Amino acid sequence: MTWTTIGSIGDIPRRGARCVATPQGKIAVFRTADDQFYAIDDHCPHKGGPLSQGIVHGAAVTCPLHNWVISLETGNALGADAGSVRTIPVRVENGALLIALDTQLQAAE
Repeated sequence: MTWTTIGSIGDIPRRGARCVATPQGKIAVFRTADDQFYAIDDHCPHKGGPLSQGIVHGAAVTCPLHNWVISLETGNALGADAGSVRTIPVRVENGALLIALDTQLQAAE
């Protein structure tokens, strides 16, 4: 796994998101109201909606297309909906945001 700097914590507003293009596809990086950071694939498991454009509430995001709610912690759809997206490790170092990319996936692509 390789840690990649994607910006600073100030780049993402509270209850907001930023989309990052990687060799593994688009990743949505979220900041909650209490300054927790999460990263998941930027597509809803339902119809592929851009989760980075959804509404962040607590540790979840609501897809802007059909209102599916996705846990930012687990990547699982919540409520009666079924499906999930990949979660990506995130860490903060001296105000910088880093995500962990799987180097094996990068080499295969």
